[in-house]
Amino acid sequence: MILSEVREYVKERGRVTLADIVLHFDSDPESVRPMLEIWIKKGKIRKEMLTSACGSSCNACDTATTEIYTWNGPKAA
Repeated sequence: MILSEVREYVKERGRVTLADIVLHFDSDPESVRPMLEIWIKKGKIRKEMLTSACGSSCNACDTATTEIYTWNGPKAA
């Protein structure tokens, strides 16, 4: 997995969870987040956090499933 592959994966899908990226690249969140951070700083990707979908505030959800990354530019052709 290289930096441009992560960018292309998010660009092609438009919006993905951290868990999706980790699964696709057979990696771990601690390896992927720094790469995503580079694209966030460049303004190409935006990070969002989902609020609790179940309505509770127990915070039992895995952060990898609630961390969303969105492509912040033109869609892939």
